Amino acid sequence: MQQNQLFEYAVIRIVPRVEREEFLNVGVILYCARQQFLQTISCLNQHRLAAFCVETDKEELLQHLDAMQRICAGDREAGPIAKLDIAARFRWLTATRSTVIQTSKVHPGFCKNPGQTLEKLYEQLVC
Repeated sequence: MQQNQLFEYAVIRIVPRVEREEFLNVGVILYCARQQFLQTISCLNQHRLAAFCVETDKEELLQHLDAMQRICAGDREAGPIAKLDIAARFRWLTATRSTVIQTSKVHPGFCKNPGQTLEKLYEQLVC
């Protein structure tokens, strides 16, 4: 029987105008140390984004979201951050920053299957 494992997650947000502090949830990043799991699911709903902020560069946002996925996967071509250990990559990706792409505070939980939990959180918090 598989036991519950501690995991941490954060919601990935688009904040087109940082000074207004308005955001659009576009993904979730989940880290489970015991299972060496670090993944993100994201999707940029372009209709929502257009209604939210017309002047945002969609291609640039997609490139940043792709970079987050590549860093999670430890893709050596994704730069020096992707070469860090899994915990350091998660901490770097979820660090507080004042840019167009931000994450929520990190939240803990317990799960048996981090992949299924990631999908469930994505459906609840983004879709």
